[in-house]
Amino acid sequence: MVIPLLSRVRWKRACRLVRSNYPPADLFGDIAEPNDWQLLGEAEAKTDSRVRDGAGSAKLIPDEHRVSGPGAAWTMAPFCHFSPERPSRFSDGSYGVCYAGDRFEVALAETVFHFERFMKATAEEPALMSYQELILQVDAQLHDLRDKLEFQLTLDPDDYAVAQSLARELRRHHASDGIVYPSVRYPEGDAVAIFWPDVLGIPAQARHLCYRWNGSKVDAWMIYGEEHWRPFER
Repeated sequence: MVIPLLSRVRWKRACRLVRSNYPPADLFGDIAEPNDWQLLGEAEAKTDSRVRDGAGSAKLIPDEHRVSGPGAAWTMAPFCHFSPERPSRFSDGSYGVCYAGDRFEVALAETVFHFERFMKATAEEPALMSYQELILQVDAQLHDLRDKLEFQLTLDPDDYAVAQSLARELRRHHASDGIVYPSVRYPEGDAVAIFWPDVLGIPAQARHLCYRWNGSKVDAWMIYGEEHWRPFER
């Protein structure tokens, strides 16, 4: 397998959008160190099935890669909540990956695509969905797929098999912190797939957004606190 070269990626305002109607299972970031999360999760899980199903995944993150403190839940969440039933471009669902864009438009286009795919698959009626904007700083050596013809198959719009195979190899055998690649849904921008929480640190919470699903597509979005919808341009 051809291994992509490393590039230093420095983004001061990387953007990540996450659904805000399902908070992370980490309830302990402000009161305990990461090494204690598993014990706290086991205690909480005795009465809370949501925590039992999610918080226990923190044990899969090596101690040296965990983050803690106020806001740490936002970073830890994608590495604690994963499933083979929810694979992504660079994960088969057996481990967590945190995705972010180099600009807001990347995060918007990528999340709208996945939200639409879910809503279409389940034939949902018109609905609204809330998202939280997180601002991250990226400063890491990442395996670089940008402007590399030999890695075009990893950017297939629908088939993630090649991308997952590459990510699995990089993560297991090359001590990779993650991948930087051109956004598939917003080609003018780039995205990162980060393999470990400590690569990102703790994000700043920014705006709250709402997507409007009209029964066939997301036709508009808005920022909570504003009074108008913005058309989603494809």
